[in-house]
Amino acid sequence: MGDEFSQYHPLVNFLWCALVLLFSMCLLHPVCLAIALCAALCYSGFLDGVRALGRRCLCYLPLLLAAAALNAAFNHAGITTLCYLPSGNPLTLEALRFGAAMAALLLAVLTEFACFQRLLGTDKFVYLFGRAAPVLSLLLSMTLRFVPRFAAHLRTVREAQRALSGAPEHGLHRVRSAVRAFSAAVTWALENAVDTADSMCARGYGLPGRSAYNIYRWERRDRAALLWLLLCGAGVAAGWAGGCFAWRYVPVARFAALTPRSALAAAAYLALCLTPLALSLYAARHETICKLQYNNIIKRQDKRT
Repeated sequence: MGDEFSQYHPLVNFLWCALVLLFSMCLLHPVCLAIALCAALCYSGFLDGVRALGRRCLCYLPLLLAAAALNAAFNHAGITTLCYLPSGNPLTLEALRFGAAMAALLLAVLTEFACFQRLLGTDKFVYLFGRAAPVLSLLLSMTLRFVPRFAAHLRTVREAQRALSGAPEHGLHRVRSAVRAFSAAVTWALENAVDTADSMCARGYGLPGRSAYNIYRWERRDRAALLWLLLCGAGVAAGWAGGCFAWRYVPVARFAALTPRSALAAAAYLALCLTPLALSLYAARHETICKLQYNNIIKRQDKRT
């Protein structure tokens, strides 16, 4: 199954990323946190697979536990005291709830950034901001591209060293091998930067009147998707401005009452976060149905002949 949403216009992809990231960082209501976290995990699992998502979550787990523990250790606001720390400060239930909310927010944002990296590649980023801020867009696109390329080259160097040595690495020998691999990768990166600069200069980068080639065309589906995202974003923003997502964790939990207006705003937020996954699943289902129909037609023709 492919990602249908990544085939849309870069402006549609960027608008969805900006809206989801903005609302995820600003809306601390537990329902909003649950929606953002579940939608991000589902979409990341669809893009990278369940195993890759599980490995990523295992890497994030120590960071999340540290964030929750530090908040509970340094934030002592709250009226429900559970126990007292060795320093004499109280450990409150409200501080634990707030730390859990911050951990969920951090996990949602990190997972969303992993999805954004798949949606907005360097070519889309340069297409969107190449004319408004050419230097900044080029710098950011090269930086985003450099990190995965450097990591891949470093793994290649490490595998080559292991193949040449033929012996398992332990202790100090492993550290020396890692330092040599990192030095070789850095040298490759510097040489590649010089080659890239020479190539850009030879192709006329920075000259006046230079045109840029792009493969993106605005279609009817992009117009419909843009309108849908704006409607969902307006619904969430209206609920946010109206206090539907008001929630306070400390010193005591206080929140706005559940109303039809807040339910509609939460539904709009859920629809906004699940839009890429819904489009991709619908496209995959449509493709499967077309394949089945095509196979049935072929079988019928074979029977007739």
